[in-house]
Amino acid sequence: MFSRRSIPASAVIVLGLAAVFALAFWAGKINLFAPAPPEVAPTSTEPPVMREIILYFSDPQAEFLVTESREIVECGSDRECVRAVVEELILGPREGLITVLPPQAKLLAVDIEGPIAVLDFSRDLITRHPGGSISELLTVHALANTVAVNFPHLRQVRILVAGEAVETLKGHVDVRAPIAADFRLTRPPSDGETDDHPDQGGSK
Repeated sequence: MFSRRSIPASAVIVLGLAAVFALAFWAGKINLFAPAPPEVAPTSTEPPVMREIILYFSDPQAEFLVTESREIVECGSDRECVRAVVEELILGPREGLITVLPPQAKLLAVDIEGPIAVLDFSRDLITRHPGGSISELLTVHALANTVAVNFPHLRQVRILVAGEAVETLKGHVDVRAPIAADFRLTRPPSDGETDDHPDQGGSK
């Protein structure tokens, strides 16, 4: 028979410490491969910078253009700002005026060519337009006047439909060439009202 030997107490202590270190080591290895907690983006408490704009809509009798002011979030470039302003024009008036663009129309693209803003619309600009010479006139000059009054260096707009030049929207107003702003179409101020559009005369 083999004789039974007792294990020294010091050996037991050494083995116990070794086991503790081994567990700590592997726990550290596991933490190394654990996914990092997601970063939380800091929330901004600064209110957005706003920009006041002027839009041109039709009066209820569809005879003149009338201005309406509102605010939009400030934008970074002329192209972005023109898009934002024209999209507000598509949304329509808030104060009992008449819209000048079909609400179904979409602004597909904006380009800036010197003093000309090139506006490319979906075909809804034509197919959903009610037609009529006065209605077409108010539509094209509401666009030109709105762009010019908010961006004084952009004196004309060129209207495209689905990327192509068109002769007219509904057969009355020639839009093959760029359309200049014409503030003579703005409703004259009534007694007690002030003239809230620039004194810029007619087409140039």
